[in-house]
Amino acid sequence: MLHLTIKEAVEGRYGDALAAAAELSQDALLLSLKNGVVIELRFAAADEYAIAWRYGDAELRIDTAPLHRELASFPNHLHDAAGELRADPLTKPGAEPWDNLCAVLDALLVDPLLQATPATVG
Repeated sequence: MLHLTIKEAVEGRYGDALAAAAELSQDALLLSLKNGVVIELRFAAADEYAIAWRYGDAELRIDTAPLHRELASFPNHLHDAAGELRADPLTKPGAEPWDNLCAVLDALLVDPLLQATPATVG
């Protein structure tokens, strides 16, 4: 149900930025942006999610798997375009899924590879 609610909200707020209608799959929401970014969102719960995207040949992902305690944003973390692990510069633990998604979408519309986003490690 959460993915359906998010789908409707994305289409309402970001409709002009979408290259195609948002698509629901079995356990994910798929988005294609006009700037070439393709996003796959998976929300298991408000604090358990993965937001992965492709831009050209680059693949990036923010997720909440509690594996990287050394990062300042634990459990949230970013797998960047170079394959490096970084603190998550966009989403916040405990924030509403919609707020976290808006932070990601707003950033990706401007900077799909998050090159201008500061990287804080630890």
